[in-house]
Amino acid sequence: MAPKAIPACIPLAYDAIARLNGKLAEADKALKKSSQTIPVWKKYLLTIEEAASYFGIGEKRLRQLAAENAGAEYIMEIGTQIRIKRPEFETYLSTAYVV
Repeated sequence: MAPKAIPACIPLAYDAIARLNGKLAEADKALKKSSQTIPVWKKYLLTIEEAASYFGIGEKRLRQLAAENAGAEYIMEIGTQIRIKRPEFETYLSTAYVV
């Protein structure tokens, strides 16, 4: 028995996949170049994770502070997510003795 011939569409499919992968890689590079990372100290609102890292306070304690002080100036709720207003929280920390 002679080996079967490769259908003509197979090499074309591999070619198309290679071209699409190249275009995806180019688009990914362009996206990474265009997205700018803002330093934490310039941000107005911080996530709990960012605030924990920036202020050196644990995430659990920050969540507790947010729950205990629901109407505080330094808390902003966006939907179900909590954000910490960096300047206001800095002011709060400068007057607080215990966190």
